[in-house]
Amino acid sequence: MNEIFKQQVWEITKLVPEGRVTSYGAIAKAVGYPNHSRHVGKAMGGCPEDVPAHRVISSSGTLSVPGFQKRLEAEGIEVENFRIKNFKKLFWNPLEEL
Repeated sequence: MNEIFKQQVWEITKLVPEGRVTSYGAIAKAVGYPNHSRHVGKAMGGCPEDVPAHRVISSSGTLSVPGFQKRLEAEGIEVENFRIKNFKKLFWNPLEEL
């Protein structure tokens, strides 16, 4: 995974509005690598603090990092059993919203 890919992932992630979530796959598509959601996950693992990594979750609406639950709840997102409630309503698709 190269630095340009990481930077693109982080820049898209910075655009996810507070109180909304997106998926690893949606970001992968937005940066032109639709089959690289795992690479997005790896890029998020080492992202700078100003990147809201807690807003990026699996496409099933499940948290990949349980520790992100408090941060999401602080933004008004309800989480139950590590799943986002109203996931489809809260989903932010960069390809449609940018």
